[in-house]
Amino acid sequence: MPAVLNASAYLFTRLDDAPELGPLLRARALAAGLKGTILLAEEGINLFLAGDPDAVRSFIDDLRADPRFAALTTKESWSADQPFGKMLVKVKREIIRMDRPTIRPESGRAPAVAPATLRRWLDQGHDDDGREVVMLDTRNAFEVDYGTFHGAVDWRIERFTQFPDAAASHRDDLAGKTVVSFCTGGIRCEKAAIHLREVGVHALQLDGGILGYFEQVGGDHWAGECFVFDEREALSPDLAPR
Repeated sequence: MPAVLNASAYLFTRLDDAPELGPLLRARALAAGLKGTILLAEEGINLFLAGDPDAVRSFIDDLRADPRFAALTTKESWSADQPFGKMLVKVKREIIRMDRPTIRPESGRAPAVAPATLRRWLDQGHDDDGREVVMLDTRNAFEVDYGTFHGAVDWRIERFTQFPDAAASHRDDLAGKTVVSFCTGGIRCEKAAIHLREVGVHALQLDGGILGYFEQVGGDHWAGECFVFDEREALSPDLAPR
């Protein structure tokens, strides 16, 4: 098995001390020999870490000891080499920028569909209530070009801040359907599903995103690869690097 464990995780949770927390997490990660990126904001944490498996998992376990991060779940994959060049910790206004301050997932997330349930829906061609299922890719266009679900809707957005306007333009197309928003790890599609429900669309988020689907289900109903933001570039449905 390749020696480097890659872990991605995010959690919407209220952080009033993000500027103070950043240097502490960076020092802890460097001491553990980890590389990657940690984003912090008042709304939560988003991280991508790689290194020795025990070191990565110990870092995550230490994070979970803080009650604010107790619900943090990770997606894991492996690589032969370290896919990050350095260890970065950044404090931002949002951990995923949408420019919609009223969208606050830390106050309550949108309903989610588990990967196994989604596969069953796609196998049978409808959800359990007989509604048509629409897969909505919330990623940027260049990411979608690496791969996506068969028949997924792609609004060709160039950045996530364009998503609300695209949703307004296409809302009528989604009426009466069960819309499953999806993205790489779950963070964008979580905000997207909340926004869609606010504008009257029956939307769910894919729990764990594409990487969670790969991990639990594999490549059923998927075509191509999944772009990732590190030197591996993309992962196949068996979570192997390009």
